Amino acid sequence: MTVRRRVVVSGRVQGVWFRESCRQEADARRVAGWVRNRPDGKVEAVFEGAPDAVEALVGWCSIGPIRARVVRVEVIDELPAGDSGFAVR
Repeated sequence: MTVRRRVVVSGRVQGVWFRESCRQEADARRVAGWVRNRPDGKVEAVFEGAPDAVEALVGWCSIGPIRARVVRVEVIDELPAGDSGFAVR
C-alpha cells in the first residue's frame, strides 16, 4: 500500500538546512517526493511511500533539523501519483 501526503511547514524553516535534511530523512526511509522553499517563508513537501515511512517523515517535519523552529505543520492527504526518488526543488 502506498500513501501520499503534502505538508506545509511554518516557522523558522528556511536557511536552516530543512530541505537537505528532509531529503536525507526521505532517502533513509525510501520515500519518494520532493521538498521546496515557498516565497511566503514556508517549506512545502510531498511524501509518497509506505504508510509508516510517510507518517514518520510527517512527524519529523514537526521538529525538523536542529536550527529549525517549527510552529505549524499542515498535512493534506493526496492520491498517490507514482513518484520515484526524492528531489530538493
